[in-house]
Order: sequence, then structure tokens, then C-alpha cells
Amino acid sequence: MIEEQQTIAQPASGSGIGLHTGCQSTITFKPASPGYGVRFVRTDLPGMPEVPADIDHVVGLDRGTTLQKGEAKIYTVEHVLAAVAGLQIDNLIIELDNIEPPVYDGSSKPFVDILLQGGVVKQSQPKEFFEIDSHLAYSEKARGVDIVVVPSDQFRITFLVDYKNPALGTQYTSLVSLEDEFVNEFAPSRTFCFLSEIETMKERGIIKGGGLDSAIVICDHDIGQAEVERLRELFGLQQDVFIGKTGILNDVPLRFYNEPVRHKVIDLIGDLFLIGAPIKGHILAARSGHAANVALAKKMRSLYQKKQIRKKFPSRSSGDHVLDINAILKILPHRYPFLLIDRIIDIVPGKSVSALKNVTINEPFFQGHFPGHPIMPGVLIVEAMAQAGGFLLLNAVENPESKVVYFLGIDGVRFRRPVMPGDQLRFELKMLSFRRGICKMTGETFVGDTLVCEAEMLAQVIDK
Repeated sequence: MIEEQQTIAQPASGSGIGLHTGCQSTITFKPASPGYGVRFVRTDLPGMPEVPADIDHVVGLDRGTTLQKGEAKIYTVEHVLAAVAGLQIDNLIIELDNIEPPVYDGSSKPFVDILLQGGVVKQSQPKEFFEIDSHLAYSEKARGVDIVVVPSDQFRITFLVDYKNPALGTQYTSLVSLEDEFVNEFAPSRTFCFLSEIETMKERGIIKGGGLDSAIVICDHDIGQAEVERLRELFGLQQDVFIGKTGILNDVPLRFYNEPVRHKVIDLIGDLFLIGAPIKGHILAARSGHAANVALAKKMRSLYQKKQIRKKFPSRSSGDHVLDINAILKILPHRYPFLLIDRIIDIVPGKSVSALKNVTINEPFFQGHFPGHPIMPGVLIVEAMAQAGGFLLLNAVENPESKVVYFLGIDGVRFRRPVMPGDQLRFELKMLSFRRGICKMTGETFVGDTLVCEAEMLAQVIDK
């Protein structure tokens, strides 16, 4: 069954205090057209700059996920994005009049309620799902973090935490249906922290807007009267501060018996939204936080982008590669006898590409270079490497079929060994920068594991 994209019917707003900055802010959700995606707009900055909600714009993971594009920065976006993802909204304008959304009660539920006031509506275009078709894993052994993603016909999360604290201990939860469970069973779960972390975070200048009404504070050590007074002063509290029977500061009641691990699911949902497509897959996570979530999201986004490229340029040949010669012919303007790459074996859009060139005795240049001693001209090795770089560059712009790449400069060229008939060249190109249509990249060429050529290149994309 084809599922349609969704947005909201009308604008809806809310105001409050930001968790880390303590700023007063108003967040306004507005409808967006099909295919628009989700973008934040800083209405308080000149020109009202946009910040796309995607993994490429993540710049910070300190007790939350921070996005930035140019001078526009937005702190702590995960609870907002979890609400958007949980309601399965695809296209949305999120206006903010300050640097951080309100924290409210530390959960996603207030954002869910605001969005539901706007009314979720279907749109005319189908959703583009990221369907997991093979095992994917991420781990950090030093921190005991393990995340595995496996195929599933719908989005699911299983999460485990095991804190060495009697108030938490080992907690487990599983979300099997966004539609049936998210709003009431997961969205209300609040963020939490340990008592020992609070003073340190305050000294670092974060959680300026935090309080006992916006987080669950887990007591991981006994406190004396002096520390009680410090805590009251830190948070500007009038009420008493005490460690109760539950191990939670002031015996704040939990909304769910395993509320902390449910909030971990919320954070994971918000961070995975940055991939840019709804997932059909089962995520099994143990002890994961924002840093691990985003690292996984980067791997998944790279895989998703490769799938999108394959879908756009379907291959007619078999084998372990991304694109064959037919796809290359659709992107690069070169033709015989000057098309010098045969296959794209890997590509990370906007970052790197790996390509192959099979060197045969039938190459026209061998007739004169040199008779009886065939050697591939070094300038053509550099040209082939540049073509692979051009392919990477053209895949980073819109309408690549209407563009062409001009190379502006080549530096640091070194040839390490001759290339002869029967060799297979593997080109490894990495993009260093891409600003105002001009790209700087490094390239290496290998035969097997042997480096045969390297160079640094400067190129420009122009209209044909």
C-alpha cells in the first residue's frame, strides 16, 4: 500500500524557556509542500535563514543535538524532531525566534500537542521510505554502546539501559508501532540526569533553563544540607530539596515505571529523523546516547543516499558496485576515446567516490605510447582521476545532466609506478571543500594496494 506524505493543516505555536540557553523562545509549526522536508527557520536573524533538519548540519552533541547552517544555530532539536517523526510528518516549516526551542517538561509531548492542534493532513505525493535490507551495526566498546539495525516491515525500536544505580538499574522497552504507541506511551517520557552531573553542567554554562519541572533528577549520592542549599541556589528554587525513598530528587513521580529508557527511545527517534527519510527497520540499541545515535544516523544516511543513486541510475550489470557504465554515461559528458572510468564502486555524496578503470591493450593511446613498451600516459591517469572527481562533484549539485566540470588547477602530482595493460586502476577521491561552485579535492590512484599516482585538484561546476 502506498503511503502519502504528511504535513499540518494550519500553523500552531507554543512558547517557553530553552533548556541549555535559558532563552525565552516561541516555536511555530507551519505547513510545507510535498517534498519540502523539515527545516528550521530563525525568524530573529536577518534574512530569516533556514537550517535543514538533516545529519549534514549537526555541529554539536553536548547533552543534546545542535544544528547549524552559516550563522544560524539551533540547540536541542531532538525532542521537537521526535514529535515530528512520531506523528509521521514529512514536510514542515519550524520557525524559532531564538536559538533554542522551549524545553517545557523535558518530553516530546508538548510538541506533539502543538502539532496536533495544527492538524496532521495527508498530501498528494507518496512517502519515500528507507527500507533496511541488510544487517547494519554500530558499537563503541569503551562505552559499552551497541546498536544493530535489521530488516523489518515497519519502524521498530528495542532499547536497553543498565545503569549502576538502584533508582534505575536495568531498564528495557520496545516500540513496535509509531501510530499506536508513540503519542501516549513514549512522547510523555521526560529527560533525566544524575544529581552528580548538575553542578558540573551549571558550571559549564548549560542547563540554564533546567529545573525540577523539566527533568527527572536521579540521586546517585547522598547530599548534605550544604549541597541542598547549593542546589536551591543553582536552580533558584523556593521549595525544599531532598532525596526521597524512590531515589529521585524530591520523589518526583514517574509517568512510566521505565520512563528513563522510554525517553532514550524519544532521543533516538529524534536523532534518526536526521537521516532524511522514514525508516522501515528494527533498531536494537543498548546504552546509546546522542553521539552514538548521530554516528549511526550518518552511516544510515550514507547507505540511503547510495540507494537513492542506484534507484535514479539503475544498473544493467551485476556485481558489487554502485553504478555501471550506463549510469556514468548519464552523468559525465565524456565519450570514446576519452571516457576513462568504467565503474563506480562506492560513493558518499558530497564527500568521496571510488571508481575503476580497466586498462587493456586495446586502449588507443598504446599505439604510440610506446610501441613495444606500452605505458599509460601519466596525464591520462590524472585525467581519469579527475573524471572520477567530476562524477563526485556533479552528484553534489542539482540537475547534473545540465552541468559540466572544469578543472582550475592540479597540484602535488606524483607518479609512483608505471601503469601497463592488464592493470585495473582504482581511484579514491575525497572532497575537501565545496563553496560557491568551486571544489577542492584530493585523489589517489591504486593498482591493487599499490599507490601509482596522487594529486590535489581544484574544479568548478558550470552550466553546459
